[in-house]
Amino acid sequence: MHETGDGSSSSSSSSSRIDGSKEESDGGPIIRVSTLSSGYASSHILFDVHFEAMEQEITVIVGPNGSGKSTLLKSIFGLCTIYDGQIRFQGRPITELTPHDIAREKIAYLPQVNNVFANLTIRENLVMAAYTLDAREFAERVPEILETFPILRTYENSKAQTLSGGERQMLAMGMALIRRPTVMLFDEPTASLSPKLALEVLSKIKQMRDEFGISVILVEQNVRRALRLGDSVYLLANGKNVFDGTPEELLAHRELGRLYLGMR
Repeated sequence: MHETGDGSSSSSSSSSRIDGSKEESDGGPIIRVSTLSSGYASSHILFDVHFEAMEQEITVIVGPNGSGKSTLLKSIFGLCTIYDGQIRFQGRPITELTPHDIAREKIAYLPQVNNVFANLTIRENLVMAAYTLDAREFAERVPEILETFPILRTYENSKAQTLSGGERQMLAMGMALIRRPTVMLFDEPTASLSPKLALEVLSKIKQMRDEFGISVILVEQNVRRALRLGDSVYLLANGKNVFDGTPEELLAHRELGRLYLGMR
């Protein structure tokens, strides 16, 4: 566990993790963010943020509205202005890469909205997503996507605009999965979904981690749902680190939950 701000406790292992001093090794962080300050043009959002996501784990980012959670995801994917700090993927710096180049590194980013082509059919969306694949690879992977997301098979020749919110999220995940990413960045995938659909979407995220070995970084509005899913958690507030550790440690820290997450 590691706390900053008003917190005073830390362990030696998590301190080495938070300060970015641990050497890269097999089983180490697949994504490492060190002393990151970023935002949008002249709008400064993140300040000296540290973050690590371990390979084949689900790393959850929580915090109040406006805390910088989405900005951290967008910074990793090359969509923000980086003022200072470094972002590494598998030990290699990607801070200065474009989103197009980062996607080719097999990192996928799923924004909260506008994540499918509404006027195209489900199959056409998959074709658009598979722009890096040849015809043989595409033909081999489509059945795998339809097996993972059976609802897409039902509407394969229907336009995406006819899908419900939950079904669109399934399509967006299928579009990312067809390129077989190493890391997937999810920005509030259950926003505006019913509790039943939200649980189904989160279940699919866990399935992709378990069956395909994908490392997941998840920003999720429902804190308790996210903590049940995650292997580790980071709490941001006002663009700064407040806590990192296990979900169990955060749930046990009632003061942090009360102050920043509305938990009682």
